[in-house]
Amino acid sequence: MATRKRSNKSATRKYSSIVVDGIERAPSRAMLRAVGFKDEDFKKPQVGVASTWSMVTPCNMHIDKLAKEAIKGIDKAGAKGVEFNTITISDGISMGSEGMKYSLVSREVIADSIETVVGCEGFDGLITIGGCDKNMPACVIGMARLNRPSIFIYGGTILPGCHKGRDVDIVSVFEAVGAEAGGKISKREVKQIESVAIPGPGSCGGMYTANTMASAIEAMGLSLPNSSAQAATSNAKLRDCRNAGEAVVELVKRNIRPRDIMTRKAFHNAIAVAIALGGSTNAVLHLLAMAHAAKTRLTLDDFTRIGKKIPVLADLKPSGRYVMSELVAIGGIQPLMKTMLDAGLLHGDCLTVTGKTLAENLAGVKPYKRGQDIVHKLDDPIKKDSHLVILYGNLAPQGAVAKISGKEGLRFTGSARVYASEEKALKGILDGTVEKGDVIVVRYEGPRGGPGMREMLSPTSAIMGKGLGKDVALITDGRFSGGSHGFVVGHITPEAAVGGPLALVKDGDRITIDAEKRELSLQIPKREWTKREKDWQAPKPNYTSGVLAKYSRLVSSASTGAVTDAD
Repeated sequence: MATRKRSNKSATRKYSSIVVDGIERAPSRAMLRAVGFKDEDFKKPQVGVASTWSMVTPCNMHIDKLAKEAIKGIDKAGAKGVEFNTITISDGISMGSEGMKYSLVSREVIADSIETVVGCEGFDGLITIGGCDKNMPACVIGMARLNRPSIFIYGGTILPGCHKGRDVDIVSVFEAVGAEAGGKISKREVKQIESVAIPGPGSCGGMYTANTMASAIEAMGLSLPNSSAQAATSNAKLRDCRNAGEAVVELVKRNIRPRDIMTRKAFHNAIAVAIALGGSTNAVLHLLAMAHAAKTRLTLDDFTRIGKKIPVLADLKPSGRYVMSELVAIGGIQPLMKTMLDAGLLHGDCLTVTGKTLAENLAGVKPYKRGQDIVHKLDDPIKKDSHLVILYGNLAPQGAVAKISGKEGLRFTGSARVYASEEKALKGILDGTVEKGDVIVVRYEGPRGGPGMREMLSPTSAIMGKGLGKDVALITDGRFSGGSHGFVVGHITPEAAVGGPLALVKDGDRITIDAEKRELSLQIPKREWTKREKDWQAPKPNYTSGVLAKYSRLVSSASTGAVTDAD
């Protein structure tokens, strides 16, 4: 068993003692008495609970209640829990609008705010609770920067809605818009789907970005076992929060910190589980950023190396048939991880927030019951290797990320249809300008160029809704939602705004996406390429002040995680 020597009592208050001990700290104690501290509380370790509660999105609307359950666990274990809030935004609401440019920016704002509060207030430990796409990696980035004993809690998945006897979710609504544009359904039916798709609290129901990141974080060892696979409104989730509260106090006593857990092997485990689940391309961006915060070496090529060994096993939306609540019902990701561990596909010696190794946590886990077809066996994979394919080539000399399930094929060559923004691309798809055989190019949507690297869920859903999923491809220096599927390539680097090759593409150029050769290439003569490079002029920035302008000046390339605190 991986253990760490217990610290003496004073060491459990390494940070809070500086804030509250001694006669000279009387003013600090006076302030804290007003928020509920008693004499005995000043002698306890203090644990901050970062809540991403907000009523701007169903993903986070219940997290205030979860934070209070975590406080109960902390207090029961003999420490003093202190709740504080940070922001969240809603990808689902802002998707396809100018507001979506703030989405990835919010990851940095949230991480900065958690670091700021914990650093200022002198908390000895930390619990973070996230529910939507960006606040989850943001929580982990904050934890890694601070490197104080910490646990992440996932807010939990939403339950699916129902329309005409089938499960629906937010992606169903986006695809309904495309279906209506293609004459396949009526506006009335779009309204019906819209009205039932989101039945209550919780994160979007497929293996989209939230559920992907929750699973990856659990696989990395930063959450308690099963935290990723519980419904937002379940008693199991309430217990998870209380248990995490008790567990973080033990981490404080044993001085087990995030960077002890966030090793290179742990990131291997996170990548492997995200692949096996058919997870979101955003996992690439966020895991790179999390590794940067933990000072752990991780590159795009690690996804290729690991991806060659890991099959896609879970038949989950958006490319598959099932939603996260159905995976929860058969046991979550623990049986999958046990299968992978037994097959040598995970590192069992990694330390976790239980204080035990991953192998020890999984020792008593039983396999899935017979008859379920959500998670395939290793000898019957959905895809024999990763669906997250890192591409290079003359269009992506520093890399790009493709999501290739195999259902859309492994190679696509077509004529470029170039758009300088997501909105223009969506209009071209919906009005019929985009035709079979086109490669839609959406550029100037990268981290700096957008700024903010918007997700292309509206265009990709419109493509699927119009029935063009196998007939057109879409490439971009922006990102994709976890709900996107089809022949799509994002995170193209260098991005167009800094003079990357994507800026040189013109309508009608031939572009090839080859998932087997892992190439993204533009077929034009070298002389023409040189001329276009010479003629290209950088566009004026879309924002010159405010948070988006600040982000644009600071952000690194998507190939390194789009971080704002680059060394």
